Amino acid sequence: MRILVLWADDASPNLGVRALGRGTAALASRVWPDAEVVFQNFGHRARELPFGRIRSLVKERVTGRLGMQRWLAGFDLAIDTRSGDSFADIYGLHRLAVMTAVAELAVQAGVPVVLGPQTIGPFTTRRGRMLARRSMRGAALVMARDAESARHAAALGRPAEVLATDVVFALPAPPAAPARDVLLNISGLLWNANPHLDHEGYRSVVSGVYRELTASGRRVSLLAHVLDSDNADNDIPAILEFAAVTAPDAEIVLPAGLDEVRAAVASANLVVASRMHACLNALSVGTPAIPLAYSRKFDPLLRDLGWQHTVDLRGGGSGNSVGGVGDAVHRVMARLDTDLRAEVPAVVDRAHRALVPAEDALRARA
Repeated sequence: MRILVLWADDASPNLGVRALGRGTAALASRVWPDAEVVFQNFGHRARELPFGRIRSLVKERVTGRLGMQRWLAGFDLAIDTRSGDSFADIYGLHRLAVMTAVAELAVQAGVPVVLGPQTIGPFTTRRGRMLARRSMRGAALVMARDAESARHAAALGRPAEVLATDVVFALPAPPAAPARDVLLNISGLLWNANPHLDHEGYRSVVSGVYRELTASGRRVSLLAHVLDSDNADNDIPAILEFAAVTAPDAEIVLPAGLDEVRAAVASANLVVASRMHACLNALSVGTPAIPLAYSRKFDPLLRDLGWQHTVDLRGGGSGNSVGGVGDAVHRVMARLDTDLRAEVPAVVDRAHRALVPAEDALRARA
C-alpha cells in the first residue's frame, strides 16, 4: 500500500505542518500498518510534480515530460490535508487553485483522493467556492475536523461523510522535558503586517499578556512553533524582537523539531499560543492551552472537544471575540481562575473517540 499525503510533511519549519503530516500518517497506519507514506508539500516535492505554478502543472499534463501522471499512478490512495486550514480562500486563490489542481491530477491518474480531517472554508469569493465544489466533487471521501466545517461542506453541496477532529491526537504522548510554568508562543505570521489581524494590536496583546502573567508571579518562557526559514512568517525573529523589547530575561525555547516541541509543551503547566497546533500539541499531551485565535479554524474545533477557552482576537469575530487590547488580556487572565488542567483529560478522550470514524472510513476503503 502506497499512500500520498498532500500538503503536509515531516520536515517543514512549521511544526504544525509536521504534526499534521505525522498525525495523518499515524491515522493511516492504524488501517494499513505496513503502508509506505510519501509526503508532498511546498518546499518538499518530487521532481515529477511541478506545483509551483498552475502553468507548470498544465504544461506537464500536456507534455508528460517529467512523468507526473505515471508517478501519481504509483499510489493506491492520496490523503489531501490542505495544510489543515488551506481549504479556504483566506490565504489567496493561487494557493487554493494549485492544491485543487494537484488533487484533480491525482484523480485523473486513477488514484482515489480523500480530503483528510481539516477546516473547510471560509470561501469569500465566487471562484473560491467554485474551486471548493470541484475539489469535493472529485473526492472519494470528505472529512471535516469540526462541525462548522461540516456545515460549510453541506452548503457547498457535498456533505462531509465524516466529522472527526485534528489528527495531532493520533500521535503518542512524548516524555516530558524539564519542567516549565507558562509557554507563550509569539506568532511571526501575526507579528508583522498580515491579512488576519492588526499587527500593532497583536503586539500589544501579547506584551500585555506577558506583563500580566509575570506580575502575577508566573514564570513565562517564549516558544517558537514555526522555525527559522526564508519564510517571513517564522516565529524566531518575532520572538527575538519581543524578548529584546519586552522580555529580556525570559527563556527562549527553540525546538529542533516536532518531538522536541511536544516534549516542551508536555513539560509546561500552561501554553498560551497564537499558533493553533501549539495549542493542539499541548492539549494532546495533557497540557491546558489558551488559544489566541486569528481565524475561524480555532474555536469550532476546540468547542467540539469541549474546550471553551479560546480568546478570539478578531474584532467582530465570534461570540468570544475581544473588544480591544485590554479586553483580550483580561480574557486570558480570567481563564486562569479556572482549573484548566482538570478539563483536559475529557478533551483528550473526546478527541480520541472523534478519530475513530475517520479510521473506520479509511478502513472501508481498504
